[in-house]
Amino acid sequence: MTDTRRETVRRILRFLLAAIYFVAGVVHLRSPAPFLAITPEWVPYPQTVIAFTGLCEIAGAIGLLTARFRWWAGVMLAAYAVCVFPANIRHAIDNIAVGGKTLGLWYHVPRLLFQPVIVWWALFAGNVIDWPWRRRRA
Repeated sequence: MTDTRRETVRRILRFLLAAIYFVAGVVHLRSPAPFLAITPEWVPYPQTVIAFTGLCEIAGAIGLLTARFRWWAGVMLAAYAVCVFPANIRHAIDNIAVGGKTLGLWYHVPRLLFQPVIVWWALFAGNVIDWPWRRRRA
């Protein structure tokens, strides 16, 4: 893949990921109930944590679109995706109803398998890595 094409793909994926995280952040702030339902019991102050995660998603989305903060936004959104993984696992294992509906394996298996892609996506969008095309130049 040429450098120009890779950067075009990166730019498109960056804007898409920023939009997804921005919307998710707003939803965390406006409608925290579904997120509270899947939050593991060991998480202290779950309402505060859900609000904080919403703010982090919004900040990360804005950071991805800002050249000065892009690298850090990519790193932090990747770390965020790792940190929320226990909630996704709990949602799947306990088959927790959200909005009165339970979601089957058709939802949970792809969602859990996609989590590493989300981590990669944040790092790629943030100019942290170039993989799978090649290693990032220093």
